[in-house]
Amino acid sequence: MNSETPYLLPDGETAWVIETSVAAAHLADMLVRFREGEQEPLIFGHAGQPEGVVISWDQWRRLMAIAAGEEGFDQTYQIARERLADKNAGPSVPFEDVAAELGINLEEGTGDADKPKP
Repeated sequence: MNSETPYLLPDGETAWVIETSVAAAHLADMLVRFREGEQEPLIFGHAGQPEGVVISWDQWRRLMAIAAGEEGFDQTYQIARERLADKNAGPSVPFEDVAAELGINLEEGTGDADKPKP
C-alpha cells in the first residue's frame, strides 16, 4: 500500500497526502528538517484527503501575524471584547444581526461544500 496520495488543489498544484499513521512516524524527521531550514510541510489525512498539516514554528508565527493584520480583524475583535466586557449589554443579539454588523454575508458559501463528511 502506498502511503502517499496526490491531492489536486484548486489552483492545479498537487499536494501529497501521507496516511496519518505514517505521518506520526515521521514527526522526529520533520523536526530535523525544520532545524535545517527546510519549510516543506507534512500533509496528512485518510484515504488521500488532507486533514492536517505540520509546519514549522516560524511558519506558524508568520501565518498568525498575517491573520492578525487582515483588514477587519481588529474591528471584529474589538466589537467582541466590548460586548463581553459590557455587563449591561441587555439580551443577546441575534446571530444574523451580529453578522450584518461585522459585514459577513451569511448567504455566501464557505468553500467547504465539496468537503467530504466524516
